Amino acid sequence: MELNQVMSTRRSIRAYKAGEGVSRETVEEILQAACLAPSWKNSQTARSYVVMEEPMLTRVRESCLPDFNQRNCHNAPVLIVTTFVKGRSGCDKEGNPSNELGDQWGAYDLGLRDAHLILKARDLGLDTLIMGIRDSEKLRELLHIPQEEQVAAVIALGYRDIDPQMPGRRELSETTVFC
Repeated sequence: MELNQVMSTRRSIRAYKAGEGVSRETVEEILQAACLAPSWKNSQTARSYVVMEEPMLTRVRESCLPDFNQRNCHNAPVLIVTTFVKGRSGCDKEGNPSNELGDQWGAYDLGLRDAHLILKARDLGLDTLIMGIRDSEKLRELLHIPQEEQVAAVIALGYRDIDPQMPGRRELSETTVFC
């Protein structure tokens, strides 16, 4: 797919086809593309925890997501929990902030990586939903995520069962200032 087509057809999908699995090889291809994203001083602090097998999929959905997100990702065959290592991106070697954003650069870098992930998924004909409302402590416990990592999102991955229209976008003049 052309990049503009990938970007223009990407949607946050809240209904996935039942019984449509995604191979580990495909997930690995998507994650390899995500690893190409830039990061602060090439720190590469983003981490992924991939859930593809039952009963763990059900456990993560039911114990870590609120009801509406459980419904939104009900038939998604893959859930990817994304995190970043704290105290590295945006920080010096001792973990002290290098600018006013400090550790927030880890979230920025992870956002870039997650954007690469969702765009590569779309390029391969898959769809995603990034969910930020989740129970990070339960995810940490279930998936053995270390305390030095900040849990950011759960990304559902699968084949869409709906074809929603793109929501309206603000005009460039509303969001951009040329100086």
